[in-house]
Amino acid sequence: MENSSFDTLDQISSKQETQELLAQLVKEVEEAGELHKLFDAKMLQKKAALGLPLSRPSSLQDVPQEHRKEVEEAYVEAAREVGGKLVEQGELAAAWMYLQVIQEPELLAKALDELPDQIEDYEKMEEILQLALYQGVNPPKGVKIMLNGHGTCSTITALDQSLPQMSQEHRTACSKLMVRSLYNDLSDSVRRQVEQKVPLIEPGASLKTLITGRDWLFDEGNYHVDVSHLNSVVRFARSIEAPSEELELARELAQYGAKLEKTLQYDGEPPFQDFYPAHEHFFNILLDKKRDEGLQYFREQLEAEPDEQDKPLLAYVLVDLLIRSDKLDEAVELSAQYLSNLNEDVSISFDELCEKAGRLDVLKKVRKEQNDLVGYASALLREQV
Repeated sequence: MENSSFDTLDQISSKQETQELLAQLVKEVEEAGELHKLFDAKMLQKKAALGLPLSRPSSLQDVPQEHRKEVEEAYVEAAREVGGKLVEQGELAAAWMYLQVIQEPELLAKALDELPDQIEDYEKMEEILQLALYQGVNPPKGVKIMLNGHGTCSTITALDQSLPQMSQEHRTACSKLMVRSLYNDLSDSVRRQVEQKVPLIEPGASLKTLITGRDWLFDEGNYHVDVSHLNSVVRFARSIEAPSEELELARELAQYGAKLEKTLQYDGEPPFQDFYPAHEHFFNILLDKKRDEGLQYFREQLEAEPDEQDKPLLAYVLVDLLIRSDKLDEAVELSAQYLSNLNEDVSISFDELCEKAGRLDVLKKVRKEQNDLVGYASALLREQV
């Protein structure tokens, strides 16, 4: 900061012009590009106007209750302004310090979208990945950058950790990216082997077309992509909502996986023990292909489960599929039997499902059986609407 800036403030201070001094302070730090100081200056300006303590300009701890709302509004406004200016300057990590506090990631997410998917500078790439993927500002962009910078294996590892924390929108978008990326890699690999025997393959032939009637592609345990990657991406694809082209691609990935030698088909958790056939049923249901057959498959998995403690896990999958197939009555009945005690933070809410299906009678019955008077009253009130 120039000495003249300090001299200017001294001159204004000698006239006892507090607001003029603070306005000049804001002007000086903004013109100097000291954006972190700009935030402090804005907060100092607000606190001085309210006659509050000035020793910790950015702190809210010393703000009495009667001024708290006004100071908090100034805090949010200053953070938004400074965060926006930092985004404009390309200082994205610094911008997130402010935008994260006020829970406004949209501006930063847009700036991340404008970056290339391939970033040559390693440190810059890691900084962007931290923001986009691990901090959750723009996970789909993070996946694109990570696929280009670190490859499929590292991206799958990262998503295994971060997908559960994402919104449904982001889970779907990230899963679509992974499905399409692996599908393209696998199709290219299969095509190269097919062309060794059949030179004139139709351009753009689907994976399903390439493998149909060509079981020799899988002879002697042959495979065309890392089978652990295939397993993970097919599992991720359960997050994709219909309608979606990527669901069809995921179904073809499952069909490919089902042709692999059995030792290469890793078992999944119930009801996906028979991993690839179970997932083909799952995707068929969402695509409305052989839907009744697919739903019956998962009903039979639930009925065949010998351990009563594990049945809610299987019921959860079936209820999810029933909801996504708009079979709400059956979903309600099954939820009442197995899922009525689920926590509020899961994606399937028994309470909301009963309301959506118009089955508040079932909700009342279950809450009465649970001796839940509050839940029962809640259902009664909604019946009156």
